[in-house]
Parts: sequence; structure tokens; C-alpha cells
Amino acid sequence: MPTDALLVWSEDLVSYNFGLGHPMAPVRLMLTHRLLGDLGILDLPELRLAPAPVASDAELALVHTPDYVAAVHEAEADGHPRPQFGLGDDDTPVFGQVHTASARIVGSTLTAAQALWRGDVTRAVSVAGGMHHAMPGRASGFCVYNDAAVAISWLLGQGARVAYVDMDAHHGDGVERTFWDDDRVLTVSVHQHPGSLFPGTGYAQDIGSAGARGTAANVALPPGTSDAAWLRAIEAVAVPLVREHAPDVLVTQHGCDCHGRDPLAQLDVSVDAQRAAALMMAGLADERPPGRWLALGGGGYEVVGVVPRAWAHLVAIVAGHPIDPATPVPEAWRARVHDLADVTAPETMSDGRDGTYPRFADGFNPDDAVDRAIMATRQAVFPWHGLDPLLD
Repeated sequence: MPTDALLVWSEDLVSYNFGLGHPMAPVRLMLTHRLLGDLGILDLPELRLAPAPVASDAELALVHTPDYVAAVHEAEADGHPRPQFGLGDDDTPVFGQVHTASARIVGSTLTAAQALWRGDVTRAVSVAGGMHHAMPGRASGFCVYNDAAVAISWLLGQGARVAYVDMDAHHGDGVERTFWDDDRVLTVSVHQHPGSLFPGTGYAQDIGSAGARGTAANVALPPGTSDAAWLRAIEAVAVPLVREHAPDVLVTQHGCDCHGRDPLAQLDVSVDAQRAAALMMAGLADERPPGRWLALGGGGYEVVGVVPRAWAHLVAIVAGHPIDPATPVPEAWRARVHDLADVTAPETMSDGRDGTYPRFADGFNPDDAVDRAIMATRQAVFPWHGLDPLLD
């Protein structure tokens, strides 16, 4: 009897550690897992747990070049930077388990994808995953190996058709670049405008190569974009494109650095809106039976008040038991946070917003910067799918 959902998790995943002071602190994963436990999510009968293995070199080679994988191995062995491979700068420094820990994240996401394809589950989540900046031959933006791209490549090898929706504040450039020429994969990225944020890519006119026109879609949002406009952009672009692409598997990246308190980006998206987006993706996956959905983590650097709550909502939705936003944050977890970081944790699973938005189909406002960004993407991409940019 298939289990409904899978969470891939190992304590060893927190070994992905760039050192003190680096924004991607592994405590964000530890606190997320503890919050899931304190909320009772890990005890749900619909949610199965599986350990995260270290991906093999052969699995990494589904995306990454052999010389790059060899360089990461060597960096782990000798601790020396490899600047020609993007290893050793301030963003992606070399650390003691740089290969092993990075390959374990790939193993986590690949395990989830394989369980989906075998039919063991219909939904799976890898909160440690979503390392979307890594390129085939280069580390970038805190990302050493690209777990999402490896999992998608494996799925393609099984004959799958895939849609990837990236809701991180930063453009999902590594995944897009990997499948730029492949019309079996639709990549949609909704992110802060590249003129104001790393990696500086992801404009509306970036739509895929000559042989795969329209299979890349980018919505470049102005800094300050908040809940209703952000959700409106996802619904107006990602939803119709995924429906038209008709994937066998929907892969989504839920980087929560779009939150207003994140220190590295300038969007203003609440935990409530991120919960609403996850529900939107769950519904979208369910439209195409059997509803295979692979959800990933990603960015997120407010590691106490934002990341654990956002990803606890995500895992609960994957498990089919969404958490009421008014749910109190368990006192045991709040006490743990205070002891660990000497900060006061949020009292509820909500930021006090309602996660609602006006649908784009109800009217386009040419004076609104977000609506103009949405329309620019729809005009660039929709005709390649036979869709009218002006119609729902």
C-alpha cells in the first residue's frame, strides 16, 4: 500500500556548513526538523521518513562535469580553494565535508524523486534541497551541487516530463541553464529583479534556446513586492504554463528568502503567503493524476523566525495536513530557540496576514510594476505554448 508522502532527512544534512558567520547556517535545518517534531507532523501516519544517502559520482554526473566533481573531492581532501570552479570565495568557501555534505543533499532530493517515480508515494519533500545556483562545472551562490537538476535529469532518464517552479527570491539560474535546450523541462522562476539581486539573471526575455523556446519563464519582481502581488504573479504565470506543459512530475523550490525579514533580499512575502503558494502548488500537482509532487527547500537566511515556520508549513502541506496559521508555536520549541540563540521566537505559525490575492484574470493594471512584470513574461512565453497573454 503506497504511503502518501515522504520526508527525506538525516541529521548528517546539517554537515553542509560553510562556517561561522556564513548566512546559510545549518541550524535552520535543525530547527525546522525540531519544529516538525514538536508540532506532531513527524508522527502523521501519512508521512514516511527516509534517510538521505550520499549521491554517487555517477549520479552527480547526470548534471555535473567529471572534472568539477573531481575538483570538489580534491577540495574536501586538501582544504584548498579551486577558484576556477567557484570553490573558495566568500559565498561558497571550502569546508571539511564540502563534497560529502553536498552530495548528501543531492542524495536527499534524488531519493525523494525515485520514491515518487516508483509509486511508493505521490508527494515527497527534501527541505535540505533546492541548491539551484550550482552550474554543471562550477559552484555558485552557496550551492556546490545542484540537487534539483540531478533529480530532474534522473527523472528524464526514466521517460518523465517535468515542470520546475522556483519561488526563491533569487533566480533559479542553475536549473534553468541545465535544461535551457531541453523542451521536456519547463522552468519557471519568480524572483526579485536581477538588476537588484544576485545572480543578475532571469529577465522576461530569457525563454530558452532556439530548440526549446518558451520552456524557460522568468518573472522579475521589483524590490518590495509583497504577498498579494507575489501570489498573483505565481498564479498568473506558473499555473497556466505548468498546466499546458502537462508534466509527469512537478518539482517546486520554496526558498523563503523572499520573506520581508530576510537579510539578503528585498521582497516582503510573509510566511502566510508562502503557505498559500505551497497550497497552490499542491493543488496544481493534483490536477494531473497521480499528482507526483517533489518539494524542495532553498534559500532562507532568517533562520529562527522564518525558515522553520515556512518549511514546517511546506512539509505539513506535502503530508496532506496543512497547519492552521493561528496554531501556536510549541513552547518547547520556543524555549529551545531562546536557549540556543537568545532570541524570542514567534508565538504563532502566522505573520498575521491572510495569504489572499486578486487573480490576474480579473484585470491587468498597466500602472502597477508587478502587473507589468507579469505581462512582460506572459507576452514573451505564452505564445510559444499557444496561450493568449491577455486571457486566463
